[in-house]
Amino acid sequence: MFLTHLSLTNFRNFARLDIDIPRRVVLLVGSNSQGKTSILEAIYFLAAFTSMQTHLDRQLVNFIAARQELAVARLVAEYTRGPTAHKLEVRLILEPSGVNGQRLRKEILLDGVKRPLSEVIGHFNAVIFIPQMMQIIEGGPEERRRHLNLALAQTIPAYARTLNEYGQALTQRNALLKLLNERGGDASQLDPWDANLASSGAQIILARIQAVQEIEKLAARVHFELTHRQEVLRLNYLPAYDPLPRPHGQIAMLLNEPVDRGKLTLEEIQQDFLRRLQEVRSEEIARGMTTLGPHRDELRFLSNGIDLGDYGSRGQVRTTLLALKLAEVEWMKKRTGQWPVLLLDEVLAELDIQRRVDLLAYIEKSEQALLTTTDMNLFAPGFIERVKVWRVEDGKVSGQ
Repeated sequence: MFLTHLSLTNFRNFARLDIDIPRRVVLLVGSNSQGKTSILEAIYFLAAFTSMQTHLDRQLVNFIAARQELAVARLVAEYTRGPTAHKLEVRLILEPSGVNGQRLRKEILLDGVKRPLSEVIGHFNAVIFIPQMMQIIEGGPEERRRHLNLALAQTIPAYARTLNEYGQALTQRNALLKLLNERGGDASQLDPWDANLASSGAQIILARIQAVQEIEKLAARVHFELTHRQEVLRLNYLPAYDPLPRPHGQIAMLLNEPVDRGKLTLEEIQQDFLRRLQEVRSEEIARGMTTLGPHRDELRFLSNGIDLGDYGSRGQVRTTLLALKLAEVEWMKKRTGQWPVLLLDEVLAELDIQRRVDLLAYIEKSEQALLTTTDMNLFAPGFIERVKVWRVEDGKVSGQ
Protein backbone atom coordinates (compact mmCIF):
# COMPACT_ATOMS: atom_id res chain seq x y z
CA MET A 1 0.00 0.00 0.00
CA PHE A 2 1.28 3.46 -0.83
CA LEU A 3 0.04 7.04 -0.90
CA THR A 4 -0.15 8.72 -4.30
CA HIS A 5 -1.70 12.12 -3.52
CA LEU A 6 -2.40 14.24 -0.45
CA SER A 7 -4.73 17.24 -0.33
CA LEU A 8 -5.17 19.46 2.73
CA THR A 9 -7.54 22.38 3.23
CA ASN A 10 -7.52 24.50 6.41
CA PHE A 11 -5.46 21.89 8.25
CA ARG A 12 -3.02 23.30 10.84
CA ASN A 13 -0.96 25.99 9.06
CA PHE A 14 -1.92 24.78 5.58
CA ALA A 15 -4.68 26.84 3.99
CA ARG A 16 -4.28 24.65 0.90
CA LEU A 17 -1.87 21.89 -0.09
CA ASP A 18 -1.96 19.51 -3.07
CA ILE A 19 0.99 17.18 -3.60
CA ASP A 20 1.68 13.98 -5.51
CA ILE A 21 3.75 11.63 -3.35
CA PRO A 22 6.29 9.27 -4.94
CA ARG A 23 6.54 5.62 -4.00
CA ARG A 24 9.89 5.99 -2.27
CA VAL A 25 11.54 7.75 0.67
CA VAL A 26 10.72 11.48 0.85
CA LEU A 27 12.75 13.83 3.03
CA LEU A 28 10.97 17.01 4.17
CA VAL A 29 13.50 19.72 5.02
CA GLY A 30 12.85 23.07 6.67
CA SER A 31 13.09 25.18 9.79
CA ASN A 32 10.87 24.62 12.80
CA SER A 33 7.15 25.53 12.64
CA GLN A 34 7.00 25.50 8.84
CA GLY A 35 4.57 22.59 8.42
CA LYS A 36 6.79 19.49 8.09
CA THR A 37 5.33 17.65 11.08
CA SER A 38 1.81 18.74 10.12
CA ILE A 39 2.13 16.80 6.86
CA LEU A 40 3.03 13.64 8.79
CA GLU A 41 0.25 14.33 11.27
CA ALA A 42 -2.30 14.65 8.45
CA ILE A 43 -1.27 11.36 6.86
CA TYR A 44 -1.45 9.55 10.19
CA PHE A 45 -4.83 11.11 10.94
CA LEU A 46 -6.16 9.51 7.75
CA ALA A 47 -5.07 6.13 9.12
CA ALA A 48 -6.03 6.35 12.80
CA PHE A 49 -8.55 9.26 12.75
CA THR A 50 -6.81 10.78 15.75
CA SER A 51 -3.72 12.91 16.25
CA MET A 52 -0.59 11.97 18.17
CA GLN A 53 -0.03 15.67 18.91
CA THR A 54 -3.36 16.58 20.51
CA HIS A 55 -6.47 14.91 21.92
CA LEU A 56 -8.64 17.81 20.66
CA ASP A 57 -9.51 17.52 16.97
CA ARG A 58 -10.65 21.16 16.89
CA GLN A 59 -7.00 22.19 17.26
CA LEU A 60 -6.30 20.67 13.84
CA VAL A 61 -8.50 23.23 12.08
CA ASN A 62 -6.49 26.16 10.71
CA PHE A 63 -6.65 28.89 13.37
CA ILE A 64 -7.57 31.63 10.87
CA ALA A 65 -10.41 29.58 9.38
CA ALA A 66 -11.56 28.62 12.89
CA ARG A 67 -12.40 32.27 13.61
CA GLN A 68 -15.33 31.99 11.24
CA GLU A 69 -18.76 30.85 12.41
CA LEU A 70 -18.49 27.76 10.20
CA ALA A 71 -15.09 26.26 9.37
CA VAL A 72 -14.19 23.04 7.56
CA ALA A 73 -10.82 21.30 7.44
CA ARG A 74 -10.48 18.62 4.72
CA LEU A 75 -7.90 15.87 4.47
CA VAL A 76 -7.95 13.76 1.31
CA ALA A 77 -5.68 10.82 0.53
CA GLU A 78 -5.49 8.95 -2.75
CA TYR A 79 -3.70 5.64 -2.31
CA THR A 80 -3.28 2.20 -3.77
CA ARG A 81 -4.10 -0.86 -1.69
CA GLY A 82 -3.21 -4.05 -3.50
CA PRO A 83 -4.31 -3.64 -7.11
CA THR A 84 -7.03 -1.08 -6.34
CA ALA A 85 -6.90 2.71 -6.07
CA HIS A 86 -8.94 4.37 -3.30
CA LYS A 87 -9.82 7.83 -2.07
CA LEU A 88 -10.26 8.59 1.63
CA GLU A 89 -11.57 11.93 2.87
CA VAL A 90 -11.99 13.30 6.39
CA ARG A 91 -13.90 16.51 7.10
CA LEU A 92 -13.50 18.28 10.43
CA ILE A 93 -16.45 20.64 10.67
CA LEU A 94 -16.58 23.41 13.27
CA GLU A 95 -20.18 24.61 13.39
CA PRO A 96 -22.23 26.90 15.64
CA SER A 97 -23.57 25.38 18.85
CA GLY A 98 -25.52 27.17 21.56
CA VAL A 99 -24.78 30.79 22.36
CA ASN A 100 -21.45 31.87 20.88
CA GLY A 101 -20.24 28.29 20.94
CA GLN A 102 -18.87 25.79 18.43
CA ARG A 103 -18.90 22.03 18.20
CA LEU A 104 -16.75 19.81 16.02
CA ARG A 105 -18.29 17.16 13.80
CA LYS A 106 -16.25 14.57 11.90
CA GLU A 107 -17.28 13.06 8.56
CA ILE A 108 -15.43 10.18 6.88
CA LEU A 109 -15.86 9.21 3.23
CA LEU A 110 -14.29 6.18 1.59
CA ASP A 111 -14.47 6.22 -2.21
CA GLY A 112 -17.12 8.94 -2.00
CA VAL A 113 -19.43 7.14 0.46
CA LYS A 114 -19.91 8.27 4.07
CA ARG A 115 -18.94 5.52 6.47
CA PRO A 116 -18.65 5.16 10.27
CA LEU A 117 -15.13 5.22 11.68
CA SER A 118 -15.29 1.58 12.83
CA GLU A 119 -15.82 0.44 9.22
CA VAL A 120 -13.03 2.53 7.70
CA ILE A 121 -10.17 2.37 10.19
CA GLY A 122 -7.52 -0.02 8.94
CA HIS A 123 -8.24 0.58 5.25
CA PHE A 124 -5.29 2.97 5.00
CA ASN A 125 -2.36 2.18 7.31
CA ALA A 126 0.46 4.31 8.67
CA VAL A 127 3.04 4.10 11.46
CA ILE A 128 4.33 7.35 12.95
CA PHE A 129 7.22 8.43 15.17
CA ILE A 130 7.38 11.91 16.67
CA PRO A 131 9.64 12.88 19.62
CA GLN A 132 6.61 13.51 21.88
CA MET A 133 5.77 9.82 21.59
CA MET A 134 8.58 8.99 24.01
CA GLN A 135 5.76 9.34 26.54
CA ILE A 136 4.67 5.89 25.38
CA ILE A 137 7.61 4.57 27.40
CA GLU A 138 8.14 7.33 29.96
CA GLY A 139 4.52 8.39 30.58
CA GLY A 140 1.57 6.81 32.34
CA PRO A 141 -0.06 3.48 31.42
CA GLU A 142 -2.90 5.25 29.56
CA GLU A 143 -0.32 6.37 26.96
CA ARG A 144 0.76 2.77 26.35
CA ARG A 145 -2.82 1.50 26.18
CA ARG A 146 -3.69 4.21 23.65
CA HIS A 147 -0.67 3.36 21.51
CA LEU A 148 -1.52 -0.34 21.57
CA ASN A 149 -5.17 0.35 20.74
CA LEU A 150 -4.29 2.53 17.74
CA ALA A 151 -1.99 -0.12 16.29
CA LEU A 152 -4.54 -2.89 16.83
CA ALA A 153 -7.44 -0.85 15.43
CA GLN A 154 -5.54 -0.38 12.16
CA THR A 155 -4.65 -4.04 11.92
CA ILE A 156 -7.44 -6.19 13.36
CA PRO A 157 -10.94 -5.96 11.84
CA ALA A 158 -13.64 -4.98 14.35
CA TYR A 159 -11.13 -4.15 17.13
CA ALA A 160 -12.24 -0.50 17.20
CA ARG A 161 -15.89 -1.54 17.43
CA THR A 162 -15.13 -4.03 20.22
CA LEU A 163 -13.19 -1.36 22.12
CA ASN A 164 -16.17 0.99 21.83
CA GLU A 165 -18.55 -1.72 23.05
CA TYR A 166 -16.28 -2.37 26.02
CA GLY A 167 -16.16 1.35 26.85
CA GLN A 168 -19.95 1.63 26.77
CA ALA A 169 -20.40 -1.45 28.99
CA LEU A 170 -17.75 -0.13 31.39
CA THR A 171 -19.49 3.25 31.69
CA GLN A 172 -22.86 1.63 32.41
CA ARG A 173 -21.38 -0.85 34.88
CA ASN A 174 -19.51 1.89 36.77
CA ALA A 175 -22.68 3.96 36.99
CA LEU A 176 -24.54 0.97 38.45
CA LEU A 177 -21.71 0.18 40.89
CA LYS A 178 -21.81 3.75 42.14
CA LEU A 179 -25.60 3.59 42.52
CA LEU A 180 -25.38 0.31 44.46
CA ASN A 181 -22.70 1.84 46.66
CA GLU A 182 -24.77 4.92 47.47
CA ARG A 183 -28.28 3.46 47.68
CA GLY A 184 -27.88 -0.29 47.97
CA GLY A 185 -30.03 -2.74 46.01
CA ASP A 186 -29.92 -6.08 44.27
CA ALA A 187 -26.33 -6.80 43.16
CA SER A 188 -27.61 -9.25 40.53
CA GLN A 189 -28.43 -6.19 38.41
CA LEU A 190 -24.75 -6.33 37.49
CA ASP A 191 -25.10 -9.72 35.77
CA PRO A 192 -25.85 -8.46 32.22
CA TRP A 193 -23.14 -5.80 32.42
CA ASP A 194 -20.65 -8.37 33.71
CA ALA A 195 -21.49 -10.58 30.72
CA ASN A 196 -21.05 -7.69 28.26
CA LEU A 197 -17.79 -6.60 29.87
CA ALA A 198 -16.39 -10.15 29.87
CA SER A 199 -17.37 -10.74 26.24
CA SER A 200 -15.81 -7.60 24.74
CA GLY A 201 -12.99 -7.48 27.30
CA ALA A 202 -11.88 -11.02 26.48
CA GLN A 203 -11.57 -10.12 22.80
CA ILE A 204 -9.43 -7.08 23.66
CA ILE A 205 -7.20 -9.06 26.03
CA LEU A 206 -6.64 -11.86 23.52
CA ALA A 207 -5.81 -9.38 20.76
CA ARG A 208 -3.31 -7.61 23.03
CA ILE A 209 -1.68 -10.86 24.13
CA GLN A 210 -1.12 -11.95 20.55
CA ALA A 211 -0.02 -8.49 19.33
CA VAL A 212 2.50 -7.91 22.13
CA GLN A 213 4.08 -11.34 21.61
CA GLU A 214 4.33 -10.85 17.85
CA ILE A 215 5.63 -7.27 18.02
CA GLU A 216 8.11 -8.16 20.76
CA LYS A 217 9.87 -10.72 18.54
CA LEU A 218 10.22 -8.21 15.71
CA ALA A 219 11.18 -5.25 17.94
CA ALA A 220 13.76 -7.27 19.87
CA ARG A 221 15.57 -8.15 16.64
CA VAL A 222 15.64 -4.55 15.40
CA HIS A 223 16.61 -3.22 18.83
CA PHE A 224 19.45 -5.76 19.14
CA GLU A 225 20.96 -4.50 15.89
CA LEU A 226 20.41 -0.79 16.66
CA THR A 227 22.21 -1.25 20.01
CA HIS A 228 25.15 -3.02 18.35
CA ARG A 229 24.10 -6.32 19.89
CA GLN A 230 24.51 -4.92 23.40
CA GLU A 231 20.90 -4.81 24.63
CA VAL A 232 18.00 -7.28 24.63
CA LEU A 233 14.53 -5.74 24.51
CA ARG A 234 11.45 -7.28 26.07
CA LEU A 235 7.83 -6.13 26.19
CA ASN A 236 6.14 -7.02 29.48
CA TYR A 237 2.35 -7.07 29.16
CA LEU A 238 0.65 -6.80 32.56
CA PRO A 239 -3.13 -7.27 32.24
CA ALA A 240 -5.20 -5.91 35.13
CA TYR A 241 -7.17 -9.12 34.85
CA ASP A 242 -4.58 -11.82 34.15
CA PRO A 243 -6.20 -14.80 32.41
CA LEU A 244 -3.18 -17.02 33.11
CA PRO A 245 -4.09 -19.48 35.90
CA ARG A 246 -1.88 -19.36 38.99
CA PRO A 247 -0.96 -22.47 40.97
CA HIS A 248 -3.27 -22.99 43.92
CA GLY A 249 -2.18 -21.00 46.94
CA GLN A 250 0.39 -18.89 45.06
CA ILE A 251 0.47 -15.21 46.01
CA ALA A 252 0.32 -12.80 43.06
CA MET A 253 3.60 -10.89 42.67
CA LEU A 254 4.81 -8.40 40.08
CA LEU A 255 7.64 -10.20 38.30
CA ASN A 256 9.62 -9.27 35.22
CA GLU A 257 10.07 -12.84 34.03
CA PRO A 258 8.61 -13.71 30.59
CA VAL A 259 5.08 -15.10 30.75
CA ASP A 260 3.48 -17.12 27.94
CA ARG A 261 -0.25 -16.47 27.59
CA GLY A 262 -0.32 -17.37 23.91
CA LYS A 263 -2.10 -20.72 24.35
CA LEU A 264 -5.19 -19.27 26.04
CA THR A 265 -8.43 -19.36 24.05
CA LEU A 266 -11.07 -16.66 23.81
CA GLU A 267 -13.60 -18.85 25.60
CA GLU A 268 -11.20 -19.54 28.49
CA ILE A 269 -10.45 -15.86 28.94
CA GLN A 270 -14.11 -14.85 28.79
CA GLN A 271 -15.33 -17.46 31.26
CA ASP A 272 -12.58 -16.78 33.79
CA PHE A 273 -12.95 -12.99 33.42
CA LEU A 274 -16.66 -13.34 34.22
CA ARG A 275 -15.84 -15.51 37.23
CA ARG A 276 -13.31 -12.97 38.54
CA LEU A 277 -15.79 -10.10 38.15
CA GLN A 278 -18.24 -12.00 40.29
CA GLU A 279 -15.55 -12.76 42.88
CA VAL A 280 -14.65 -9.08 43.35
CA ARG A 281 -18.22 -7.79 43.08
CA SER A 282 -18.53 -6.80 46.75
CA GLU A 283 -15.21 -4.98 46.65
CA GLU A 284 -16.13 -3.10 43.48
CA ILE A 285 -19.52 -2.06 44.88
CA ALA A 286 -17.69 -0.69 47.92
CA ARG A 287 -15.34 1.27 45.66
CA GLY A 288 -18.03 2.24 43.15
CA MET A 289 -15.87 1.35 40.16
CA THR A 290 -14.63 -1.52 37.99
CA THR A 291 -11.14 -2.54 39.05
CA LEU A 292 -10.50 -5.42 36.63
CA GLY A 293 -10.28 -5.30 32.86
CA PRO A 294 -8.25 -4.09 29.90
CA HIS A 295 -9.00 -0.43 30.73
CA ARG A 296 -6.38 -0.83 33.49
CA ASP A 297 -3.79 -2.89 31.61
CA GLU A 298 -0.10 -1.99 31.68
CA LEU A 299 2.78 -2.54 29.24
CA ARG A 300 6.42 -2.12 30.25
CA PHE A 301 9.59 -1.96 28.13
CA LEU A 302 12.69 -3.66 29.50
CA SER A 303 16.26 -3.59 28.16
CA ASN A 304 18.59 -6.20 29.66
CA GLY A 305 16.01 -6.57 32.42
CA ILE A 306 15.98 -2.84 33.28
CA ASP A 307 12.63 -1.03 33.11
CA LEU A 308 13.23 1.80 30.65
CA GLY A 309 10.22 3.78 31.86
CA ASP A 310 11.90 4.15 35.26
CA TYR A 311 15.62 3.95 34.56
CA GLY A 312 16.19 4.30 30.79
CA SER A 313 18.40 7.08 29.42
CA ARG A 314 16.97 9.40 26.78
CA GLY A 315 19.02 7.62 24.11
CA GLN A 316 17.80 4.20 25.24
CA VAL A 317 14.18 5.32 25.25
CA ARG A 318 14.48 6.88 21.78
CA THR A 319 16.18 3.78 20.34
CA THR A 320 13.53 1.52 21.87
CA LEU A 321 10.70 3.60 20.45
CA LEU A 322 12.30 3.55 16.99
CA ALA A 323 12.71 -0.24 17.20
CA LEU A 324 9.06 -0.51 18.24
CA LYS A 325 7.91 1.60 15.28
CA LEU A 326 9.99 -0.32 12.74
CA ALA A 327 8.63 -3.56 14.21
CA GLU A 328 5.06 -2.26 13.83
CA VAL A 329 5.67 -1.69 10.13
CA GLU A 330 6.70 -5.31 9.64
CA TRP A 331 3.95 -6.57 11.95
CA MET A 332 1.24 -4.69 10.02
CA LYS A 333 2.63 -6.08 6.78
CA LYS A 334 2.43 -9.64 8.14
CA ARG A 335 -1.08 -9.10 9.51
CA THR A 336 -2.68 -7.23 6.60
CA GLY A 337 -0.53 -8.14 3.61
CA GLN A 338 0.06 -4.40 2.98
CA TRP A 339 3.01 -2.18 3.84
CA PRO A 340 1.95 0.81 5.99
CA VAL A 341 3.33 4.26 5.20
CA LEU A 342 6.20 5.05 7.59
CA LEU A 343 6.26 8.59 9.05
CA LEU A 344 9.32 9.73 11.01
CA ASP A 345 9.77 13.19 12.54
CA GLU A 346 13.34 14.31 13.37
CA VAL A 347 14.26 10.67 13.61
CA LEU A 348 18.07 11.03 13.69
CA ALA A 349 18.29 13.55 16.52
CA GLU A 350 20.22 12.27 19.57
CA LEU A 351 21.45 9.13 17.78
CA ASP A 352 25.13 8.34 17.27
CA ILE A 353 26.55 7.96 13.75
CA GLN A 354 26.37 4.16 13.64
CA ARG A 355 22.77 4.06 14.84
CA ARG A 356 21.88 6.61 12.17
CA VAL A 357 23.41 4.38 9.49
CA ASP A 358 21.60 1.29 10.81
CA LEU A 359 18.27 3.13 11.08
CA LEU A 360 18.43 4.60 7.57
CA ALA A 361 19.15 1.12 6.19
CA TYR A 362 15.89 -0.10 7.77
CA ILE A 363 13.97 2.90 6.46
CA GLU A 364 15.05 2.26 2.88
CA LYS A 365 13.52 -1.23 3.06
CA SER A 366 10.02 0.22 3.48
CA GLU A 367 7.71 0.68 0.53
CA GLN A 368 7.09 4.34 1.30
CA ALA A 369 8.44 6.61 4.03
CA LEU A 370 8.31 10.33 4.80
CA LEU A 371 10.95 11.85 7.08
CA THR A 372 11.42 15.37 8.41
CA THR A 373 14.59 17.18 9.40
CA THR A 374 15.93 20.65 10.11
CA ASP A 375 19.51 19.55 9.42
CA MET A 376 20.51 17.81 6.19
CA ASN A 377 23.99 17.16 7.63
CA LEU A 378 22.56 14.36 9.77
CA PHE A 379 22.06 12.27 6.62
CA ALA A 380 24.82 10.57 4.65
CA PRO A 381 25.34 11.99 1.14
CA GLY A 382 24.57 8.61 -0.42
CA PHE A 383 21.19 8.50 1.32
CA ILE A 384 20.34 12.03 0.15
CA GLU A 385 21.08 11.02 -3.45
CA ARG A 386 18.68 8.06 -3.27
CA VAL A 387 15.67 9.88 -1.81
CA LYS A 388 13.35 12.68 -2.88
CA VAL A 389 14.06 15.96 -1.06
CA TRP A 390 11.30 18.55 -0.56
CA ARG A 391 11.62 21.96 1.07
CA VAL A 392 8.83 23.07 3.42
CA GLU A 393 8.52 26.76 4.22
CA ASP A 394 5.59 28.73 5.62
CA GLY A 395 3.04 26.04 4.74
CA LYS A 396 4.32 25.53 1.18
CA VAL A 397 6.19 22.58 -0.31
CA SER A 398 8.77 22.96 -3.08
CA GLY A 399 11.07 20.58 -4.97
CA GLN A 400 8.37 18.12 -6.04
